Amino acid sequence: MLSQYTKEFRYNVQLATPVILGMLGHTLVAFVDNIMVGQLGTAELAAVSLGNSFMFIAMSLGIGFSTAITPLVAEADGEKNEERGKAAFKHGLFLCTVLGVALFLLVLGAKPLMYIMNQPEEVVVLAMPYLNLVAASLVPLIIFQAFKQCSDGLSMTRYPMYATVVANVVNVALNYVFIFGAFGFPKLGIVGAAIGTLASRVIMLGYLWYLMSQHHKSRFYVLQIKFFELRKVMLKKLMNLGFPSALQMFFEVAIFTAAIWLSGILGKNPQAANQIALNLSSMTFMVAMGFSVTAMIRVGNQKGLKRFRELRRITFSILLLTTLLAAVFAVIFALFREQLPKLYLDYDDAAQFTDNFQVWAIASKLLLIAAIFQISDSLQVVILGALRGMQDVKIPTLITFISYWLVGFPVSYYLGMYTEYASSGIWLGLLAGLTTCGVLLYIRFNALSKKLIVE
Repeated sequence: MLSQYTKEFRYNVQLATPVILGMLGHTLVAFVDNIMVGQLGTAELAAVSLGNSFMFIAMSLGIGFSTAITPLVAEADGEKNEERGKAAFKHGLFLCTVLGVALFLLVLGAKPLMYIMNQPEEVVVLAMPYLNLVAASLVPLIIFQAFKQCSDGLSMTRYPMYATVVANVVNVALNYVFIFGAFGFPKLGIVGAAIGTLASRVIMLGYLWYLMSQHHKSRFYVLQIKFFELRKVMLKKLMNLGFPSALQMFFEVAIFTAAIWLSGILGKNPQAANQIALNLSSMTFMVAMGFSVTAMIRVGNQKGLKRFRELRRITFSILLLTTLLAAVFAVIFALFREQLPKLYLDYDDAAQFTDNFQVWAIASKLLLIAAIFQISDSLQVVILGALRGMQDVKIPTLITFISYWLVGFPVSYYLGMYTEYASSGIWLGLLAGLTTCGVLLYIRFNALSKKLIVE
């Protein structure tokens, strides 16, 4: 009985690993920025956190929207229909380009909100110039996502991974040069981190296009794109899938962003501690996210083949594997919750010792809560991927809104602002939202997949 699920593990891992490494690449950009900027001080680390909180919201909309491309390309690939697959990608690329520019302008327009959000003044002053350059990186990032989702839909998950590896090498090198002023370059602090992020994302996009243009399977998709020859039917289909998917990701990312802002109300040290715990938990989330993409690809293929029993079996196989991995991550976070935050802090700086100690103390408590919600987080994101593969997006969007904003946020706000739990209370709200979402999405998938088999 169990073997019918475990026999899929090898192929699922094979398909998911490049996706996970690619997504970890995005998180590693932030990880490297945080570690390098953390050496400058807790105010600088909090400033990167505040600036990125605006970016997280914009990225969630762009990346969430781009996921509409994957199931359509995967379904067309399952049917061996290249023309239909290319049409889905081309229209998705157009919409992602427009959305990337719009989100860039939106973030710039939202910058004055920092002054009325009751954030520490020294943090806001540092965050402003950082956000200008990082916001510009939204344009190449969202366009990259269109190419990535097409590549994933074709089950070519390695190429986006290669592109993000190259981007990370560029980011680390430029960070070192511009943050600390190495090799005679000016010492720019957190603005230097923003330069590294922008340059790395431009290179990442160009390299992925080059790789896809050289492969026989994807060459047809990325060459001779008639960008402005568009059909309303395909644009409408992508928007019907893309905007609910964007809202799903937005609702989740927005509650984590709200946690950043609520932490900022508590002070710069709680905000810096929140950033450490968020960055570490984001890395384990990327593993689950990689398997979510795998579920979306494989479910999309099975939907194209109309093999609904296989669709259900494969989803449960992926879910079992991610749950086992989530349990491992939970143990790691619980055991090393006191050691991991020290990676971000300079304990040799006597002037910053008091601040650093407070940040460490808060972050170690938050990592214990992060350990607990590993399984809930994995459950909700994998099921969400499977439902996207089935092109079921409207009800899941409602579920994510209810879970995060009618359950999670009120708990975060009350426990964080009005009880002694403070930062830990904010994260208990995240735990409540993720758990509610995971359970409700599972009920939805179970009912829908059974219905497809009966029909």
